Amino acid sequence: MRPMHRNAIIDAVTHDPSSRASLLRGRNRKDIAEPGRLGPDAGEPAELGTDSWALTLAPRLAQFAAVARHEHVTRAARELGMPQPTLSRAIVRLEDDLGVALFARHGRTLSLTPAGRAFLASAERALTDLERATESVRADVDPAAGKVAFGFLHTLGSETVPGLIRSFRADHPRVRFQLVQNYGEAMIERLRAGDLDLCLTSPVPDYPDLVARRLDEQKLRLVVPDDHPLAARKRVRLAEAAGELFVTLEPGYGLRRITDALCAEAGFTPRIAFEGEEAETLRGLVAAGLGVALLPPPAVPRPGVAELTVTAPRAVREIGVAWLDGHPDTPPVAAFKKFLLSRRGRLLPR
Repeated sequence: MRPMHRNAIIDAVTHDPSSRASLLRGRNRKDIAEPGRLGPDAGEPAELGTDSWALTLAPRLAQFAAVARHEHVTRAARELGMPQPTLSRAIVRLEDDLGVALFARHGRTLSLTPAGRAFLASAERALTDLERATESVRADVDPAAGKVAFGFLHTLGSETVPGLIRSFRADHPRVRFQLVQNYGEAMIERLRAGDLDLCLTSPVPDYPDLVARRLDEQKLRLVVPDDHPLAARKRVRLAEAAGELFVTLEPGYGLRRITDALCAEAGFTPRIAFEGEEAETLRGLVAAGLGVALLPPPAVPRPGVAELTVTAPRAVREIGVAWLDGHPDTPPVAAFKKFLLSRRGRLLPR
């Protein structure tokens, strides 16, 4: 079972949502008639059908709350910007639909019944949650201060991604990033689930439901212990390591697929001594003498190993950006995507 990978959120600014009063006062029917697919909590969105109470009640909850606050239909109608007869009919329909009297009528004024008081407490909580959800999604698409959900490989986390974000935020200082560091297939799954807007991955994926663009390539090196017979060499053919034990990433990782493919091209199947989840761990195990590895260059040179250029076959991995085909971009996502594509050929540190 793979360990959980943390998400990080980089907030340039703290968004201050308005109070629930902006929904309960001064919003017309159009403003609140489309709550979307909002669920009872952030983790489990509700499936709302045509007979959903949430879709049916959302506009009338605000109307009910306004009448309850004023205890007067005319004043509530004036606040809501709707004709008094329309509001009166809406309240009657609400009571008919629920099968309970929410108000006791006293001439032109009204007072809540016990059922009405109980319903008001729940209605206000629902409206507050709806207001918060509305403010949250509006904040995420703000061109200047919206959010980008961005995934990337572990091996790109030490230099490449921090450098990209730093450069992008020089012109977009308030854009927020939700960062996910994981292996390639896991990020593809999260793209499809809508959890990510973009991801940097390798190999560049080729799926009909995704759009992917090659941005750069990175040379892979054969990493051996510094006391290995090959350590004095600068260049090596991969076939010369056919008899070695390899330490490599687990199946499912892009670099593992590339390693297997390069070894096959060199005419052998690698014998695996260890399968891990992080490139620098593998480099440390090479230094300990557990085996050899095909790895991208380290951010900082590591003692105890020698890193050899592989002359045959050509040992590189392509790095690309991917996103879900047909998924509409928010303005901050569109800006960051354009920025990434502009870095084609110079994505990685040289």
